[in-house]
Amino acid sequence: MVKIATWNVNSIKMRLGHLVDWLNDAKPDIVLLQEIKTAEDSFPRLEIESLGYKISINGQKTYNGVAILAKQPITVVANRLPGGDGDVHSRYLEAVVGGVRVASIYAPNGNPVESEKFGYKLEWLERLHRHAKDLLATREPVVFGGDFNVTVDDGDVHAPEAWKNDALCRPESRDLLRRLLYLGFTDAIRALSPEVGRYTWWDYRAGAWQRDEGLRIDHLLLSPQAADRLTAADIDRKPRGREKASDHTPVWCELRA
Repeated sequence: MVKIATWNVNSIKMRLGHLVDWLNDAKPDIVLLQEIKTAEDSFPRLEIESLGYKISINGQKTYNGVAILAKQPITVVANRLPGGDGDVHSRYLEAVVGGVRVASIYAPNGNPVESEKFGYKLEWLERLHRHAKDLLATREPVVFGGDFNVTVDDGDVHAPEAWKNDALCRPESRDLLRRLLYLGFTDAIRALSPEVGRYTWWDYRAGAWQRDEGLRIDHLLLSPQAADRLTAADIDRKPRGREKASDHTPVWCELRA
């Protein structure tokens, strides 16, 4: 089995202890990290490499940043999403690990929707759709994992009416995520756990975690060749319950080797 996980750690330096503990406990083979908020030269390599992981980083000081950790060698394919001339945000890292093509994705938030940030979000997701279509043509096993900053539908939202005008729940955002699914990608969590009301992010404010008032915005999307090997998938809520936790929690799936 190959265990692939994604986690928006919301600062690798602040959550390093949590990450190390989770790696020791969950033992994933491949980990897709988002919002590491550090440049490559200040990434805590030694602590993670000591656990047997190889590391590839697309970092950015203070903001954004993605990384891939793997027990096997990592062959980096791309550190930018194609088509974004002038886009310097570190939001994408694609690599091949053990015959599986994986991408760590940190899509733009897009709020406020009245600003240019929403247009950037939609344009970025459109680029992702075009690239995904190209990857499907290769017929390789592909796993897109990360913080997509989009809910699939109201089943991913604790209070749909309150969130309906947020960029994470706007129809335009959801349409672009669903277009990935219509291409042939499988939502690993929904494929094996179709029940709604399972979340991956909880606001730090107003006791959202304690009341389980969250959103599901972190996804693992599998190409048909990867989905054919899917045996398990789940949301690991334990890290979110720790003191000074990330506001996101890991999502993982297992594929037959």
